[in-house]
Amino acid sequence: MAHPRKFRFGVQTHGDVDAASWRAQARKMEDLGYSTLFMPDHFSDTRFAPMVAISVAAEATTTLRVGMLVLGNDYKHPAVVAKEAATLDVLSDGRLELGLGAGWQRADYDLLGLQYDSAGTRIARLEEAIAVVKGCFAGGSFNFEGDHYRITDYDAQPTPVQQPHPPLLIGGGGRKVLGLAGREADIVGINPNLREGVVGADAVVSTLRDATNQKLQWIRDGAGERFDDLELQIRYFVAAITDDAMSLAEALAPAFGVDPAEALQSSVACAGTVDEVCELLEQRREEWGVSYVVFGEDTFEAFAPVVARLAGT
Repeated sequence: MAHPRKFRFGVQTHGDVDAASWRAQARKMEDLGYSTLFMPDHFSDTRFAPMVAISVAAEATTTLRVGMLVLGNDYKHPAVVAKEAATLDVLSDGRLELGLGAGWQRADYDLLGLQYDSAGTRIARLEEAIAVVKGCFAGGSFNFEGDHYRITDYDAQPTPVQQPHPPLLIGGGGRKVLGLAGREADIVGINPNLREGVVGADAVVSTLRDATNQKLQWIRDGAGERFDDLELQIRYFVAAITDDAMSLAEALAPAFGVDPAEALQSSVACAGTVDEVCELLEQRREEWGVSYVVFGEDTFEAFAPVVARLAGT
């Protein structure tokens, strides 16, 4: 069944607050019409552990969905992830979106003493992890044997509320991971290419229009006939409600190596008046099929009028 491409909105937040503020922030997102609270998964700066924090956010709300943007696969065995995720899905009455990624930030690996394998190896490990997670969610005993994981006669419990499983979100910026996302995910995040392990010039340039069109083709190549069933997502890292978007573009342009007008067309940039932002998001849905829009914790309140106008349409 083709995805309806109706707009919904999420917030990615790091959770650097006290308990009362964390719950209040989640309730505010819910009250403003946001669909989902997301958390990243890193060790190189101060953040809450995502699985625990989103569980508290789910308990503090009634309709807000919760998820990870995204869990680093190399930090935890996928069967453990699946058990924790299924538990959260049950206890939140089916409000989990499970974000999985290959792991990209070199600093995390250095801090934990983990080997930073090639992108190809990390993505191959992620592909096996997805098979393990889906096997855990399927119900009944299963076996799996790959190059990285082995499962023997494991009947995973509990069974998640959402069937056949909580929506699986996979994001990326390179051909291999986006092809994998096209084959296996329910939600695909169109991200910068972070192959260098840091957010550098290469990542920035990879968000320009032509590069984004290439990413969409990689997703299509992986998805085949199921492409129309996918929900496509972008996390906007450069976002502002402003009457002078061009001044912001002029400040951004040197980092992108392009003129200001082209910088504003980057897939991670979303700036302008409320009317201009709504027009931009509708145009990108028409051109790219992107209907799932994610802002940061520093901008979500400013974008509330956009959410009020577009969510569910």
